[in-house]
Order: sequence, then structure tokens, then C-alpha cells
Amino acid sequence: MGLGFILGWDYWQGYKKDQTAQSSALYEQLLKSDETGQTASAEKIADRIQEQYKGTEYALYSELFEANQKVKQNDLPAAKQILRDLATKADPDLKNIAQIRLVRLMLATGEYEQGLQLINEVSAKASESFSGNYDELVGDLYVALDRVDEARTSYESAIRNKHQSPLLQFKLDDLTAAEKVEAAK
Repeated sequence: MGLGFILGWDYWQGYKKDQTAQSSALYEQLLKSDETGQTASAEKIADRIQEQYKGTEYALYSELFEANQKVKQNDLPAAKQILRDLATKADPDLKNIAQIRLVRLMLATGEYEQGLQLINEVSAKASESFSGNYDELVGDLYVALDRVDEARTSYESAIRNKHQSPLLQFKLDDLTAAEKVEAAK
């Protein structure tokens, strides 16, 4: 290897480190603006991060922030589109987070079958550490579709996978309690 290659490589590594540091600082500003209720400022910072620091993980985080803002503004179609786009370009963990949030929006808007279809398309290997989240969501979708047995199976699977959700056991207990009431009639 030549000296030019080594110098070029060092320059590139330094550049990437600077980009990460700058985007991190901006993202910190974004969070502070959001905490203090300066929504317009936070949205501008998110746009700036996405424009100037496209290759950084903070650009992806700012897209998650933007999707959340769209939900708060009740612009669910825009939030869904942001999450769909993010799920196609993010690292595996962020992709799963975007997909889980997208399915939650589908659940909230009555798109139950579409939510199940999206979860079915998720790679089991790529989503292994999120399997409990997906199992719980599948259970929620089945409850919405009034498919109680399938919902129970999904909730039980989430519990077996050691999914830590504060409401998961309550959801399972509610299904069992509803069955007992029906049987008593």
C-alpha cells in the first residue's frame, strides 16, 4: 500500500468521526428542543440532520423522531410512509423498530390484516431479538380480529420468549377471564 492510500484512509476515518460527532451534537439539540416544547425548532433540526448527515445513524434516528411528530400531529399516513422508508434503509435493529412502530400504527388505524402480513414478511433471523415484540403485536392484531385462540397463542409465545411488557400478562389474563364469563353464561 502506498502512502497516498494510508493518508486517504486516515482522512476518511477522521471525516466519518467528525460527521458522527456533529450529527450527534445536532441530535442532542433536537432532543432538547423537543423536551422544551419547541416543536418547530426540533423539526427543523431533524430535517437538517437528514440533509447534512445522511450516512449517519443520527439521520435515521431523526426520521424516527419525525414519524413520532407526525403521529402527534395526527398525520398518520405521513408517519406510516416515513416508517416504511426507514425500514428499507436502516440497520437491522432500527429496521425492526420502524416495522414495530408501523404495525402499531396499522393496529390503531384498523389495518389488522395488513399488520399481520407485514409481520409475516419479517425475517425471523433478522428479528430474533424482537420476536417477543412481534408476538405481542400479533396477539393484539388477533384480538382486534376477534381471533382469541390465536391471540392467546401469540401472547404465550411472547411470554416464553421472555418479552418484558408490563401489559402482556394482563392481556393474556383478559382473554382467559372473557372465556370464563362466556362459559358461565
